[in-house]
Amino acid sequence: MSGCYCRSLYGFSGEQHQQGLSFQAGELIQVLQALPGGWWEGERDGNRGWFPSSYVQVLERTASLSQLPVEDLKDPLPSHWRCYMSPQGRRYYVNTTNNETTWERPSSAPGTPKNSFRHKNSLPAVNGFHSSGSPLHPVEYPHNSLVRRSSTEPQINCVTFPSPACMPEQQLLKPDEWSYCDYFWADRKDPQGNGYVTGFEVLLQKQLRSKQMQKEMAEFVRERIKIEEEYAKNLSKLSQIPLAGQEEGTLGEAWAQLKKSLADEAEVHLKFSSKLQSEVEKPLLTFRENFKKDMKRLDHHIADLRKQLVGRYASVEKARKALADRQKELELKTQQLEMKLSNKIEEDIKKARRKSTQAGDELMRCVDLYNQSQSKWFEEMVTTSLELERLEVERVEMIRQHLCQYTTLRHETDMFNQSTMEPVDQLLQSVDPIRDREMWVRENKTGDIRPVDVEI
Repeated sequence: MSGCYCRSLYGFSGEQHQQGLSFQAGELIQVLQALPGGWWEGERDGNRGWFPSSYVQVLERTASLSQLPVEDLKDPLPSHWRCYMSPQGRRYYVNTTNNETTWERPSSAPGTPKNSFRHKNSLPAVNGFHSSGSPLHPVEYPHNSLVRRSSTEPQINCVTFPSPACMPEQQLLKPDEWSYCDYFWADRKDPQGNGYVTGFEVLLQKQLRSKQMQKEMAEFVRERIKIEEEYAKNLSKLSQIPLAGQEEGTLGEAWAQLKKSLADEAEVHLKFSSKLQSEVEKPLLTFRENFKKDMKRLDHHIADLRKQLVGRYASVEKARKALADRQKELELKTQQLEMKLSNKIEEDIKKARRKSTQAGDELMRCVDLYNQSQSKWFEEMVTTSLELERLEVERVEMIRQHLCQYTTLRHETDMFNQSTMEPVDQLLQSVDPIRDREMWVRENKTGDIRPVDVEI
């Protein structure tokens, strides 16, 4: 095994091994050492390290770099694009900047690919259609495991349908992350047990609760603004009260500065409340409104796609029943032919065969339409769940930033309040009753002649 090359199926961060080799999906790795335990040593771009063998696919031993696909050598993935593996084993690509998904490999040439989900060899074959079980209720499996498919699968009119007991287990779309797009596809009973709640509805309800929390946070800030405004109003009113306004001397100066500091502090708190309103409360409410619009748009979009997928599945089931009926009719006519040969029965058999063939064609058409809807559903669910992840990260980061802004403004307010009190502290330190008495005497004395010095 050593010396050969392999292609990574999933991204690996390398953190699970002391000497792990990190790589993204779709990268070329040279195998240096293959141990039985499942850990291989490899080299990529001059970096050596260990990685799990289940994350890669070994290429042919005779393959050299010159024999590898031209798109991997001459056309690497553009920046911000990552490759992942769908549950059907197909590669799809995600733009980490805007969460755009596409089945087509993006080119490094200028421009980005369109969200085309139907192109050459892009649709699953008819054998990929599940013959039983709702397509909207996938079975849950352990983390990152596989179930092999049996080669014995039923056939109806030359159309192969996989056995439900040996369906392949779905791989995680993003093995290294606990991503929305891996764990919210299945339905579950609502808390009252009355009906089923879709996986996307669970995600949506979480985001709606987040929207409500944003509203409550904005209300909290609003109440804080009211307190600041009321406090500033009372401080300003207190600073204008003429109590003890006749105090003189250094104590009088300190007292006047104290009342002035109240007016200055009131101004500081008014500015603080104004900044809270413009820099914290208003952005929270604006973000909430945009968040609400995004949730409504995504909810309607996924609901329409789900309804379309259910309709396609119902058409497949109807076509399957029609095919089975035509098959029974064909078998009955064949048995009648064996019992009694006649031109009439032969003609009936031909008609039954034509009807069976038409029913098979109709089933194939319905399966093809269903596969198209399934591909679109998969693509849009991944795109939308990644968009929800982005919105959740943006929401938390936005709230964190504005709460930090709140604490910063509060610190600034405390600092300004302290600065308004510093002149008061300085003047209070300078209060000297002896000096005040001396100054008052000098200003109010009536003369230097003492009663004992008056000549009588």
